[in-house]
Amino acid sequence: MTPHPPHPSRVRSPTLTSDTHARSRNPVSPAIPAQHVSARHPGGLAGFNDAPRPAAEATLLACCGSRRWAERVAAHRPYPTLDALLAAADEAGYDLSRTDLDEALARECSAAPAAGAPAAAQTALRAAHAAYESTFGHAFVISLDGVHPDERLDGVLAGIRSRLGNEKEEERAVAADELRRLARSRLTRAVAGP
Repeated sequence: MTPHPPHPSRVRSPTLTSDTHARSRNPVSPAIPAQHVSARHPGGLAGFNDAPRPAAEATLLACCGSRRWAERVAAHRPYPTLDALLAAADEAGYDLSRTDLDEALARECSAAPAAGAPAAAQTALRAAHAAYESTFGHAFVISLDGVHPDERLDGVLAGIRSRLGNEKEEERAVAADELRRLARSRLTRAVAGP
């Protein structure tokens, strides 16, 4: 497979950070499962390209919880550049089946307020997440790339509130797009050099 550049309307920026420094400044700390936090691959892109297939797939599963997505992206190594890897990840993301998307969404956790966030904010965020998960049956996922740390809590709450009005199939499409954006961000961090 030769990665094709994604359509310009499909290219999105990376998103939520998982580093401790970013969490300490954010009123919203992404509750990223441990596999997402430890996704960095030693040796950068070259190390990822040369890694045994199970190790490469583990790195990819830390970026997106679809086994089929991880297998597909790993199978087409080596990637000459990060952009080529991200284009392949996008292409595989757009091809996720309903089952693949369900699997990936099931491995996500909703964003949680950072320690020290006001009690009212924590309560509002928990209630919003509960309403979303009750309505759609999976965690709320959103890309907050480019959002100032002081505005992330408001961004998450506004996102949940606006998306609660979506029909289920419309929301699946929105969640899939946000998941692709998250995967790009996580993958960029995972293969960034030392």
